Amino acid sequence: MRKKALIAMSGGVDSSVAALLTQQTGDTCIGINLKLYHNEDIGVDRQKTCCSLEDVEAARTVAWRLGMRFYVFNFTGCFREAVIDRFTDAYQQGWTPNPCIDCNRYLKFGKLMERMRQLEMDYIVTGHYARTEYETGRNRYVLKKGKDPNKDQSYVLYMLTQEQLAHIRFPLGEFSKDEVRKMAEEHGFVNAKKRDSQDICFVPDGDYAKVIETITGASAVPGLFTDSSGNILGQHRGIIHYTIGQRRGLRISGKERLYVVDILPEENLVILGTDQELFRRELTAEQVNLISCEKLTEPIRVKAKVRYRHTEQPALAWQTEDGKLHVRFDEPQRAITKGQAVVLYDDDLVVGGGVITEIL
Repeated sequence: MRKKALIAMSGGVDSSVAALLTQQTGDTCIGINLKLYHNEDIGVDRQKTCCSLEDVEAARTVAWRLGMRFYVFNFTGCFREAVIDRFTDAYQQGWTPNPCIDCNRYLKFGKLMERMRQLEMDYIVTGHYARTEYETGRNRYVLKKGKDPNKDQSYVLYMLTQEQLAHIRFPLGEFSKDEVRKMAEEHGFVNAKKRDSQDICFVPDGDYAKVIETITGASAVPGLFTDSSGNILGQHRGIIHYTIGQRRGLRISGKERLYVVDILPEENLVILGTDQELFRRELTAEQVNLISCEKLTEPIRVKAKVRYRHTEQPALAWQTEDGKLHVRFDEPQRAITKGQAVVLYDDDLVVGGGVITEIL
C-alpha cells in the first residue's frame, strides 16, 4: 500500500535528493518549504539567508521536476518564540545555545508533525545525514549516525521522541555527500552544486551580537574583564559578544594568550584565563531525552560530545532521580559550554542527550 510523505525542502541539495529518493519508493510525495522568519526582523538583506526567495524557488523547481505538489508553510510566529527568543535569552545569560537543535525540536519535528497529521500524511522526510530503525530487542525506535562520518548530523537530532522516530525518514543516512551531489547532477537539479550553508540561518554573517541587539532593541552593556582571582584586566563590550573558549576580539594583551573561561551575567563579568583553565571533566545536563532506552538505571560507559564539531570522547554517564544527566569524561575536555548539548553514543547508536546547565 502506498504511503504519503511530507518532504521538508529547504532549497538545498540534500533535501532535494531526499525528495528524489522518497519518490523512487513509489510513495505519494508532497514537497513543503518552511517560512521561518522575515529577514527584515533580524536586520539582514532578504537574499542572504536560507529563507530567501531564491531558496524557495530552488525547492519549488526541484519539486516541479519530480512532479510533486509543493507548498510553503508559514511558521514565523512559532520560530520566533521557540528558536530566536530562546537564542537571545541564552546569550543574555552567558550561555551559547545551538538553535538548530531547538528548530528541530519545535519546528521540523514538532509543528511539522502536527501538520502531517492534519493533512493525513504518513511520515516526514528531511535531508539529514542520520539513520533510524526499529530494534525488536529493545522494542524501541533507535537513531544512528549517518554512514558518512564527515556529514553525520545525529548530534542535532538527539531530542527525537519515539513517536517522532516512528514517523520520520532520513533517506541520506546511507550515502556520502559526494554521492548525493552526483545524484543531484544526474537528475539536473538546479542546486546540485550549491554550497552548504555554514551559518545559523538567521545569523548569516556570524554577527550574533548584532542580531540579538536588533531583536531585543537594546544595546549590550559594557562591563569588566577579570582573571579568576578577580583582578581587573580591562573592559568588555557586553557579555553577548563572548562565548567560552573565545580568544579573538578580546582586545586584551597579556604575558600568555588569554581566553574566555567563564561568564557571570549577574555581575556583568567576563573571566579570562589561560588555555589550561578551559579544561573540565564533568557536567550536568537537563531537558534530557533518551532514545536507546527509557532511563539510565545505572551508570554506563559511553562516548560523548559536547558540541557539534567535538570529537566524541570516552565517559561515564548516569541519571539521577530528578532526571538530570551527569557525564564524567575520562580525560578533561576543552571549553565545555552551558547551553550546548551533550550527546551520548554507543558506537554508532545515539543513547540520548541533554542541554548542559552546569560544569563541574
